[in-house]
Amino acid sequence: MEEWIGARWDRWVTQAARRDHPHAAVELKDIEKTLGVFFRALGGDAGLRVVAAADCAHGARRRLLQRIAGIGMRTAHAALDREILRLPPRLAVLPTPDLNRDLYLWLAALAARTDPERSRSPQHWIAVNQQATLRALQTHPGLLARYRRLVLALLNERIAPDRLPEDEAAQERAIRQALLVPGSVAALPAPKRGKVRTVQPVPLWLMPAPIAPDAAARAPTPNEREGAPSQEQQAPNKRYQAERVEMPSHDSPMILPFRAESLLSWAEFVKVNRATDDDPNPDAGRAAISLDRLMLAGDDDTGQQAASKVRLDLDLPPAAEDDLALGPGILLPEWDWRRQRLKPDYCRVQPMAARQAEPCPLPERLRRSAQRLKSQFAALAPARRWLKGQPDGIEPDIDACVRIAADRRAGRSLAGTSAYLDRRPADRDLACLVLADLSLSTDAHANDEQRVIDVIRDSLMLFGDALTATGDRFAFYGFSSLRRSFVRFHEIKPFDRPFDAMTRGRIAALKPGYYTRLGAAVRRTVQLLEPQPSPRRLLLVLSDGKPHDTDLYEGRYGIEDTRHALAEARNAGIKPFFVTIDREAAAYLPHMCGPNGFVIMRKPEELLTRLPQLYAQLTDR
Repeated sequence: MEEWIGARWDRWVTQAARRDHPHAAVELKDIEKTLGVFFRALGGDAGLRVVAAADCAHGARRRLLQRIAGIGMRTAHAALDREILRLPPRLAVLPTPDLNRDLYLWLAALAARTDPERSRSPQHWIAVNQQATLRALQTHPGLLARYRRLVLALLNERIAPDRLPEDEAAQERAIRQALLVPGSVAALPAPKRGKVRTVQPVPLWLMPAPIAPDAAARAPTPNEREGAPSQEQQAPNKRYQAERVEMPSHDSPMILPFRAESLLSWAEFVKVNRATDDDPNPDAGRAAISLDRLMLAGDDDTGQQAASKVRLDLDLPPAAEDDLALGPGILLPEWDWRRQRLKPDYCRVQPMAARQAEPCPLPERLRRSAQRLKSQFAALAPARRWLKGQPDGIEPDIDACVRIAADRRAGRSLAGTSAYLDRRPADRDLACLVLADLSLSTDAHANDEQRVIDVIRDSLMLFGDALTATGDRFAFYGFSSLRRSFVRFHEIKPFDRPFDAMTRGRIAALKPGYYTRLGAAVRRTVQLLEPQPSPRRLLLVLSDGKPHDTDLYEGRYGIEDTRHALAEARNAGIKPFFVTIDREAAAYLPHMCGPNGFVIMRKPEELLTRLPQLYAQLTDR
């Protein structure tokens, strides 16, 4: 009976204490594409990604029923930095779906007119939001009516100033004034006594963005690996605050002096002999959801690692087993988007060739597909055409003969006697370079039978066999990277070598390795394509993920460097085109490659059939 009454009471008090409107909720995932287009149309940074913000404790005063029910302590704030626009994953703060949808659109418009650097300062939070509001309304006056509706609806949901203590009431009145008349409040009133509570969350404004830990502040551990499964996948796709801390050190497991209430907290840091191959904690992802800040601790001095930590291995091959390095390496620049300058000689690209490649025929399972593709690509081969008015040829040109006879009768002088037809082959005059991503993420399974790297191998074999029927010049290369000093650039088929059994052997010897420093690889392909005499030059990039490496080369930095490298390729007269199987590529490829510079394949195995089709479309005049 007690449990039954307790459950009924908990259900009733929780429902009565809720201040949101579940029936009017709008999900970010349902409006994300519209928000992206709207944000960029209003002048927002095209390189920003829109992600769901994580819930965090706000510290503001709650209503009595909320305190009794123990709810209302956490909320998801909208925030902006130079790489990410964080928005609440779900909005139900206003009473109708239209208002909540308009709130999402208003936050996008506000972010488009907000300086990311100033928005990070908690001291100028209220002033920055008012200035951004004024800029948004002045630039886009059509938003004014929508903004006023949102403000009036929001004020009805907030705790009235006359129900708050004096200090909090003064701050609440300032917030309301700033919402109603943007620009009229310079700063929040200072508290008159001691510590004052945080102001109630303002869903119409952007909160200061958390400062993410610097990726370059630490050296990557040998166990880090791209694309490996981790417990991060168990948690929702949200952005959390993080802080890197040191593992507490205790020389003795004894607790002196003993205090019973500290037993559990001390036990968390006692070094027990726990094997590293224990099963990971299945609740780690769910536990992370309830944390405001994630603490990331390195290994302790004993070298032991907790089993719930991500277990990764890099499998570095010994020098005797690794591929052959061709030459000392090539120094290339890299674009630093933070400083907006090109760093000269910043990356070293190391050309490599497969050490254990042996000549091999086309696999039996691919021969039927290869025969079909060859017949299709034969239609792209330059056909022989008739040329009229030639000085010599295989037969007379009747039209030219009649014209010459008429000119003679008219007494006109004849400069020449080009009166023959000749048949010559037309020349497509095209050069294509295929650059394949060979990072560790290609070791993932594409289906029950093949990995992504297997699909890439089969695609290159079929594609190369089909291209031989067109007569086009083509080359195959692959790449992976281990920081800026070691960008591996695998030579598979240069332009001056035929596609033969030895080339198939090099394709069969391809294996996944390391990371994806894409900008350096693209710049190297530009160096290889520029000397080609063909007026039409095509660069096809096959990738399964966005640019990434273990140093600063991740997120916005890697995307902007690759974008700059692709712009350099276009300036050199090369047409780059991306083919990717990354499901999240729609968030960054339009900015990186342009609206018509990429295609996303939902299934890796589609490469086998769609790659030849794409080539035919890209090279057809």
